[in-house]
Order: sequence, then C-alpha cells, then structure tokens
Amino acid sequence: MPLRPQDIKTHAFRVPIERPVVTSFGTMTHRIALLVHVTDADGTEGWGEVFCNWPPRGFAHRATLVADVAAPLLRDRSFDEPAEAWRHLTRALHVLAIQTGEPGPLAQVAAGLDIALWDIWARQQDVPLWHALGGVAPRPLPVYASGINPGAAPETVARCRTAGHTAFKVKVGFDRTRDRTNAEAIVAGLGENEAWMVDANQAWDLETALEEVRFYGEYGVAWIEEPIAADRPDPEWAAVAAATAAPLAAGENLAGEAAFEHAMAAGWLRVVQPDVCKWGGLTGCRAVARRAIAGGRRYCPHFLGAGIGLVASAHLLLAAGGDGLLEVDVNPNPLRETLAKPFPAIRDGLMVLTDAPGLGVVPDLAAACPWRVDSLDIC
Repeated sequence: MPLRPQDIKTHAFRVPIERPVVTSFGTMTHRIALLVHVTDADGTEGWGEVFCNWPPRGFAHRATLVADVAAPLLRDRSFDEPAEAWRHLTRALHVLAIQTGEPGPLAQVAAGLDIALWDIWARQQDVPLWHALGGVAPRPLPVYASGINPGAAPETVARCRTAGHTAFKVKVGFDRTRDRTNAEAIVAGLGENEAWMVDANQAWDLETALEEVRFYGEYGVAWIEEPIAADRPDPEWAAVAAATAAPLAAGENLAGEAAFEHAMAAGWLRVVQPDVCKWGGLTGCRAVARRAIAGGRRYCPHFLGAGIGLVASAHLLLAAGGDGLLEVDVNPNPLRETLAKPFPAIRDGLMVLTDAPGLGVVPDLAAACPWRVDSLDIC
C-alpha cells in the first residue's frame, strides 16, 4: 500500500517547570514539544515529533517550516515506503538548507515527518512499529536515568534507584570540584549491577577534557559523552579517546550518515547516539544504528523531549538489536506521558513496548490543551 500524505498539521506545547533542566550550555525553564500529525489519503493517521529544545521559542520557526516548506513537498504525492519519502524530502530541502544556512531546523522537520510516516506505514500493516522497522521479536528494553543535574546529583541517583533505575547519567562540565565530589559520592553508593555515565555536553576544551576523562575513567563510567565540541577535529577526539579506557559517546550533534561513518571509522566513537527527532528520523537513524552494531559499537539513541520521540526511539532500539540502553529523562515533563498515551510502562530499569499497531501511542490533546500554543502566530 503506497503512502499518500494528504493532511499535515503541527501541534505545539510549552509548559513551565519548577526545577529547570541544566546543561553546560544552557538551562531549560520550560518543557516544549512540537508534534506533527499526518493523515494519509486512506485516513490512517500518524504522529511524529520535531526537536525544538533550543532556542526556547524555536518551535514556532520549525512549525512554519513544516507548514510553508515541508508539507507542500509531501502532500498528495505517493511513496512506496517511508524511506522513499524521507529521501525525497531530504533532497528537496538540500539547496534550501544551504541558501538559508539552516540545515539543522530543516533536518529536524524532515525527521519529525519521517517518524509520522513510519507510524502510518506500520498502522496500515497492522503491526507494531518495531516490527515494520525490521525487528524480529519483542523484548524488554533496558533504560537509563538521564538528565541528572549537578545540584544534588547523588540524591537524585538515589531517588532514581528507588524508582527502579539501575543506570544513571550525570551532567558534568560545570564546577570541577562539585562534579568530582558528586562522582565520588555516586560511585560509593553504586550497587553490584548498576552503571553510571557522565555527559559534558561539549563543555571542555582539549586540555580540560584530557584531565577530566582520566579522572572519570578511573571511576568506572560506562561512557563519557561529548567531552569536547562535536565539530572538533579527529586528532583532538583521538587524543581524548587515548587518555581513558572509558568509551566515548556522541551523536546527537552529528548529522548525516557520512558524519557517523567518519566518526566510527576514525575509531574514537564507541557509543553511537543519533537522535530520531534531530536528524534522520527513523529512516536515517536506522541505517546508522545498523552500521554501528555491525561494526561492534554500542547503539544508544539520544533523546530529550516529549513522549512521541521517546517511544519512537524505543521502537528503533528494539528493531536494531544490540545491547544499547534507552535514554529516559528523569526530570519533570508533563508532555512526556500526556503526549504519548498509553505510555509504555518502565519497571525495574526496563521499558516494555506493546504489540499495538504503529507507535502504539497517541497524544492526549485534550489533557495537553492548557499547554498548547499557537506556534504560527507567536512572537
């Protein structure tokens, strides 16, 4: 059955939070989501999510890109499969990305639409998305607690442990003394089957990174994420990798199969983390995941957003196989569960996806109505 996207809409949401999400490059005082809703000519509906965490009101611009640029390129056309539609959209947007200097937002829009088209494709076949993506059998997915801020990090790890998590990723790249004090306290409390990771969010220069990765490597981290800027040259990444036995992780700020191929071929990228809402959607990230696993790397999808993107990431991880972990942000986010009903259960550090067709979830738009914004008119 061909895909024939006919109606394409966006839904934007913005909700304030009491405890901001802190990174080395900025702070989130609101949780934001931009969903795309695609209806096929046969009436089948699909949902996708577009990355829009930064800048704080960037969702409005991305919504206009969907309405004014991307939707006309898809509407009333016929595609044999979602991958064909994503390739068509990517080719059509290539020159515009150069002309406008906005390859990121355009890629993010294409990614969100790709997720929605895969959702439709799987629903048309009456199969779960992980099966449509090539998965063989269901299994519980191991998850890890992400987004743990440096303030009171040991206490947050303890709280996450009580909630059933067994792996924890802590933000670093702030005050070195506090970061290291947190590390010592966290490691002292780790159980026999527990793991922890650190994420510097590109905070360190080369000299600092060389010192810090040696320190964290001695504390048994499962990986060190983005110790330096993603666009630093290979010799710097190679030097950082050589300074520690801990694997280096990156991918949320890489775009394009060639960029991932280059990083893996260079030898320093051992934990591969593309983000389905930021580049590639399910089509592009599936290709990266397969290459990563075939090359002996660990595929652990990056995600920090609302429920649709998280569930899509879970389906792809299940389809790809390997021993990767699913990133689950543990900071308060009403848009996570509300915009993906029924939200998959997470128990004892595992997420279980159902056999429901497609993503198996849909947004509860009525419940999310108080947080809705008119993204096309916002200043």
